[in-house]
Amino acid sequence: MGLGKYVPATTEEQQLMLESVGMKSFEELYVSVPKELRINELNIPKAKSEFEVRKTMTDIAAKNKIFPAIFRGAGSYNHYIPALVKQIAVKEEFLTAYTPYQAEISQGVLQAIFEFQTMITEITGMDSANASVYDGATAAAEAVNMTIDRKRKKVLVSATANPMTIQTIKTYCVGADIELTVVPAKDGVTDVSSLAKLLDKETACMYIQQPNFFGQIEPADTIGELVHEHKGKFIMGVNPLAVTVLKTPAESGADIVTGEAQPLGLPMAYGGPYLGFMATTEKLTRSLPGRIAGETVDANGERAFVLTLQAREQHIRREKAASNICSNQAHCALTASIYMTTMGPQGVKEVARQSYSKAHYLAQELTNISGFDLCYSGPFFHEFLTSSPVAPEVLMAKLEEHHILGGYPLGKDILWCATEMNTKEQIDQLVTVLKEVTV
Repeated sequence: MGLGKYVPATTEEQQLMLESVGMKSFEELYVSVPKELRINELNIPKAKSEFEVRKTMTDIAAKNKIFPAIFRGAGSYNHYIPALVKQIAVKEEFLTAYTPYQAEISQGVLQAIFEFQTMITEITGMDSANASVYDGATAAAEAVNMTIDRKRKKVLVSATANPMTIQTIKTYCVGADIELTVVPAKDGVTDVSSLAKLLDKETACMYIQQPNFFGQIEPADTIGELVHEHKGKFIMGVNPLAVTVLKTPAESGADIVTGEAQPLGLPMAYGGPYLGFMATTEKLTRSLPGRIAGETVDANGERAFVLTLQAREQHIRREKAASNICSNQAHCALTASIYMTTMGPQGVKEVARQSYSKAHYLAQELTNISGFDLCYSGPFFHEFLTSSPVAPEVLMAKLEEHHILGGYPLGKDILWCATEMNTKEQIDQLVTVLKEVTV
């Protein structure tokens, strides 16, 4: 097998480029860089053939432990992905197309984005959605950014949101000199009485997660009404499967809806790449970051697709840009569109229903074991927090011996999750192992 040199310019071409700028060597080109900062030689190992690289990667992958039974969520969820989803998503015309700037040759990609936006508005009940952003945490931070103006620069975020989402919002706020206050929790949900005291005329928005990080269902209607009484914007971060069986964000009065679309056909894949979605009311549509694909007709009167809105700094004056997001997760959005189309409305709802019922069966069986008590008594979707009679790390290690990935340790407690992928047999085996450890 031959070894290739992946440098586009030949030695002769490199010399011509140097001469064109009045240089004779690369050393002369970097003369302004102190010698102690220069690297004279790269410690690159000897090149390998394709066969050797494949074997090396296979050996590395063999170190991974694949769990047939997973009871952990906390933002990344194990759902069934029909084979058809990947089969269509890897078609060459989708993999090779990056950004659809040239509408005349990007109709397929633009239509896929348009369908994605349509489906997001359908499950959230909102008026419009953008072509996606990087991930759920980024979407939440971008939504907060949409609400800021000269008079309102105070941001409220529920303590029950995913910690990584809260941290991302904080990062945005620090950079923009925006005041951020975390609203405390009570009984596993946002403390409404504390929220009422924090709201004022300078409040730009309030962000909650539904279901929240502890799996609890937030009193979204009440929170939305309170925020609107103070003329602030109500932002909801939602699980896209949960909203198919819960009240929609629109019905709860949300002004902006965000979320992580990983449950919609994207594998857990060690944490990415994932997909952030955003939807809003007609009034706020022009403030959405990124892009919106729209439907129109071409010169022949045929159905066609274009980029309708491009509110970012590459297309308009920087000071008027709604965001500095310079791309999106188009291929992940395509995958989510294929998943939702393949499953259909009833299929997606069935996934949500099974996740709900299996999580409640898991909770029922766990709480029959002494020491495993529900931390919160409120309603939950497919995640819930329990106490643990044994150090969570000890339990996780024992479960791992039985090829089970247990819940997510949160201090002395454990955040459990169940989806349609968890069978009754798996749940019963989990319970059996836990009984052995805690006796």
